Amino acid sequence: MSECEGSQREREAKTGRPVAPRDGVGSATPPAGPAEKATQIVLDCRGRRCPLPVIELARRIAGVRVGEQIAVAADDPAARLDVPAWCRMRGHDFLGESPAEDGVPTYTVRRRR
Repeated sequence: MSECEGSQREREAKTGRPVAPRDGVGSATPPAGPAEKATQIVLDCRGRRCPLPVIELARRIAGVRVGEQIAVAADDPAARLDVPAWCRMRGHDFLGESPAEDGVPTYTVRRRR
């Protein structure tokens, strides 16, 4: 391993993501853009029934910057319809549903305005 490769691996270890080699050979994953940014806020609405998950989302989205994401973990079956409908009414992007580690549906929203 060359000295350049060694320092590249050290930089990757420090930053946690691939770093482009200085000699221009090879490729690196570009840093995540705004659309690829990880969800920063996850609202735990487990055990809360309609309309509480959407009310909590409406209350907390004000603290999210435009383009950032917020997720709602809710076990209420109505949230599956309520969250996307709320996004359409309020002009935000519903990005989809995915299971949390415990299997509870999590609904991800990107603030648009």
